[in-house]
Amino acid sequence: MISARGEGLWKGGYSVISLIGFALIIWGYGQARGQTGVVYQPHSIGSAVASFLMIPSFILLLASQMPAGRIKALTRHPMVLGVILWAIAHLLANGETVSVILFGAFLSWAVLNRIMVTKRGLPTRSVIQLRYDVIAIVGGFGSYLIFLLWAHEYLIGVSPLGLNV
Repeated sequence: MISARGEGLWKGGYSVISLIGFALIIWGYGQARGQTGVVYQPHSIGSAVASFLMIPSFILLLASQMPAGRIKALTRHPMVLGVILWAIAHLLANGETVSVILFGAFLSWAVLNRIMVTKRGLPTRSVIQLRYDVIAIVGGFGSYLIFLLWAHEYLIGVSPLGLNV
């Protein structure tokens, strides 16, 4: 398919389909959230711990989209680690059945993916440039703040801080 249609078209189509799938997951989660039971009651500090875990999660997710920096070189696959932290954070803050299923599935996928990445060995890396780490840290933290203070409530319908901003 890539050789017939070109890499750009393949990646673009794959990205569009992935975004549609992710939007459907968010929509389905929102539809099911109020209709399921509770598996466990999260600890009272679960939301606070989750908020702090999300900082490195955002940084790792952004680092995964950058050329080689120290973060990418040390973690091998920062997106997988970012998803692991994201899923753990959300499991600490949410105990409803639908949350446990959704975030547990993402956690399972990410852990299995991490095991497979580790078994494959270290990929060859290009020259490490620290400026990409700075961009990932500053941009990741900025994205985290935007999501924490506004975007999470706008997109998901719930403020992580329990505020109506």
